[in-house]
Amino acid sequence: MKAVLLIDFGSTYTKLTAVDLDSETILGTAQSFTTIQTDINDGLENGLALLREKIGDVSFAETYACSSAAGGLRMVTSGLVPELTGEAAKMASLGAGAKVVGIYAFQLTEDDLDDIRAAKPDIFLLVGGTDGGNTECILHNARMLATMNPEFPIVVAGNRSAARECERILQGHEVYVCPNVMPKFGVLQVEPTQKKIREIFLNRIIQAKGLSKAAALLSDIMMPTPAAVLAAMDLLAQGKGDEPGIGELVAVDVGGATTDVYSIADGMPEHMNTVFKGIPEPFAKRTVEGDIGMRYSIRGILEAAGVHRISQLSGLEEGRVEELVDYLATHTDVVPKEDPELEALDFALASMAIEEAVTRHAGAIEETYTMMGLTYVQTGKNLTKVKQIVVTGGSLIHTKRTAAIAKHALYSPASPASLRPKNADVWVDRTYILAAMGLLSAHYPETALRIMKKELEYHGNSEQENS
Repeated sequence: MKAVLLIDFGSTYTKLTAVDLDSETILGTAQSFTTIQTDINDGLENGLALLREKIGDVSFAETYACSSAAGGLRMVTSGLVPELTGEAAKMASLGAGAKVVGIYAFQLTEDDLDDIRAAKPDIFLLVGGTDGGNTECILHNARMLATMNPEFPIVVAGNRSAARECERILQGHEVYVCPNVMPKFGVLQVEPTQKKIREIFLNRIIQAKGLSKAAALLSDIMMPTPAAVLAAMDLLAQGKGDEPGIGELVAVDVGGATTDVYSIADGMPEHMNTVFKGIPEPFAKRTVEGDIGMRYSIRGILEAAGVHRISQLSGLEEGRVEELVDYLATHTDVVPKEDPELEALDFALASMAIEEAVTRHAGAIEETYTMMGLTYVQTGKNLTKVKQIVVTGGSLIHTKRTAAIAKHALYSPASPASLRPKNADVWVDRTYILAAMGLLSAHYPETALRIMKKELEYHGNSEQENS
């Protein structure tokens, strides 16, 4: 037996997964509270003790880890035009596994600098202008950042004509220059920037968040947890070598504070009379809805869906919905535990969290008339043909109605412009292995893929599931 330990240092829980590479099976899983306020290794040791109670005193040949502890990788971005370089910067940050806590367009102001200081980012991504285009904005923003004596590293990935000048303006600070995230209109080049962001996460952020002792135990580098999940989803969709994937997919992780959505799909227009508007989105895309969560951001779900819709889905009176939402917003550790009202409310909240988050993630289409007649304009990704949905998160794992919740990721006639999947099979990560498999995929991709295909709970077509 060749055992490997995979660790996910979360903000609340440290989750451990032990895998036997020889048999390609999961030996066991365990979790304990993350002890970031004292010593993160205390939580790790507690988790290891629980794991060993299940699997015995196993010796691990290799250990890998990811982390979203202490707020994860927090980033702020600034670009020129919001829909172009600004959006490219956001995609680069999210794809690297970051939590974007500030997005700015055009020239930074003194008020913006105050907000940036308050946000306390781990990394600032400075972009703007295509190569050979506008240099005024990115140079202005570099000068503004220089005045605030930033304690965070700055990654410059904008107009190549201004990149080195930005570096000189920011001399004395930690600055990294990468290729432009949008060298031409409509062309994305985010991979070099994402690689640099992950390097900074390893070299600087781990130490800043008290993870250096834990990192010393690892066989290889640590990465942000969302980057590990994105790697797992990419592998599950596309396969590796002789092991096929399950095809294009959408994945949703409904958490207490945020809802993450991943799509591994081309997403371009299918018909000749459809015109694509905006920048092409990456095949492997991640978005984060910071106002959509089951506890800390519970009011965001209520505001997005409306109390009437939550009442309809839960069967509770609107006044009772308001009362329970107020209660859960201040008692964030409460789980339903066979309380019929809370179970009904969580069902409705999780359903609406998925519906809202996937709607924001997916593209949209609208009709327009031209000299050639009726034409359609698509923005964002067309996910209508995606046939697989993967879901995780406490509200979906600890319920028998997972597939009924997941079907809210699908297209609805009530929102005809949304390009969500029309029908899909549902896969449930009931044992929280996605981040672990993303870690494993960096070294043993085919093994990680086979384990996911065995361990993810298959629910069949979500349109046919009613319970």
